[in-house]
Amino acid sequence: MMAKIKAGLLSLRDLFATAWWIVLLAGIGFAVAYQFVEPAPPKKIVISTGSESGAYYQFAQRYATILARDGITLEVRSSAGSLENIERLKQGEVQVGFVQGGVVPPKEDPDAEDDSGLLSLGSLFYEPVWVFYRGDTGNGKELTRLTELKGKRIAIGQEGSGVRQLAQQLLSANDISAGDHLVPLAGLKAAEELQQGRIDAAFIIAAETAPVVQVLVRSPGIKLMSFAQDRAYQRRFPFLTKLTFPRGVADLVRDFPPDDIKVLAPTANLIIRDDLHPALQTLLLRTASEVHGKSGFFQDAGEFPSYKDQMLPLSPDAARYFKSGPPFLQRYLPFWLAVLVDRLIVMLVPIFALLIPLLKVAPAIYNWRVRSKVFRVYGELKFLEDDLRDHFDPAKLAEYRSRLDALDDEASALHIPLGFTDLAYTLREHVNLVRHILDKKEVSA
Repeated sequence: MMAKIKAGLLSLRDLFATAWWIVLLAGIGFAVAYQFVEPAPPKKIVISTGSESGAYYQFAQRYATILARDGITLEVRSSAGSLENIERLKQGEVQVGFVQGGVVPPKEDPDAEDDSGLLSLGSLFYEPVWVFYRGDTGNGKELTRLTELKGKRIAIGQEGSGVRQLAQQLLSANDISAGDHLVPLAGLKAAEELQQGRIDAAFIIAAETAPVVQVLVRSPGIKLMSFAQDRAYQRRFPFLTKLTFPRGVADLVRDFPPDDIKVLAPTANLIIRDDLHPALQTLLLRTASEVHGKSGFFQDAGEFPSYKDQMLPLSPDAARYFKSGPPFLQRYLPFWLAVLVDRLIVMLVPIFALLIPLLKVAPAIYNWRVRSKVFRVYGELKFLEDDLRDHFDPAKLAEYRSRLDALDDEASALHIPLGFTDLAYTLREHVNLVRHILDKKEVSA
């Protein structure tokens, strides 16, 4: 039993002596492959939204609920609006932010490389620009151009908000400069001031279902501006889309609005830092598709998310998502398992590519190592046979027999795998053959 164990251990030693360099090369290949493997995604990300009463904040809460299913915690931080969200992203305080279209000015040189460190995951939904005004402001006349608001008190949103920046852009294009008549009010507060007659008009950016919009479209004496120059605005401001608020859609009984209303709309965009983990980018897009992919008042099913506002470069991962959908593994596996398998594939594929040819060579090398032990004894035996044939000296008879006995003992003591034992027995037969030659030489002498 001990002999079998010893023989097995020696065979393992021979195997390791043959395979150590394969293990070494595989280890080197593993180390090299590991350099190209993305680290595991973090379990927590932070998003900057808008005010707690706004749509951005509410959507972020829905994102948090969906992401929690995949073990990702989304910390939602309120803000003054899109400008503050951009600043937080640049400072690294958050990894994701909602940003209104047109907030980031276009580059003077379109071919210049973007160095902001920010990327877009695409547009999520339209944000209509509603310009409400008091009916007595137009002296009975329907207002259709912003120039008709010159000299009026207008609510344009809080400092740092996207609505304020857009309102200032549109008013400036109509030669209405900044001044005390532009009031920093937004949302329901602006609606209340408009109803009370303390301001003449208000810029509101919100979905058609938002409370502030529903309140104002039903307020007596408050009218909604229809942009007669909607096509011109779309040309001047490419981030704007012209939409139509159909007649009677707000109230079929009262037939309100009494005519189709032309409105303009930027898009809400999901902006990220360019160092956000690729797997999390894909997961955010899957979440956005679940939240924003359905049909709505101004959008078709599947229209969002998409790359409509090109204020920032599109993330390469988002480009692949829009072209091919979620990665293959994430379609059929839980998020954490898909990420794990994806990382393993990156590491193991190059290792297998290295091991396959090495393992094909290994048996031949192992075979050569085992046979080399036998061939070494054969070399000594052949040298002795030549010595007997060409230089036989009767006085060295005892030396010849001693050498043969030593070779026989060495052949008997060879530790080789069972599959190669025929080589050892054949070697001993050849030792005896040379011994017969020596016996004949002794008789003839």
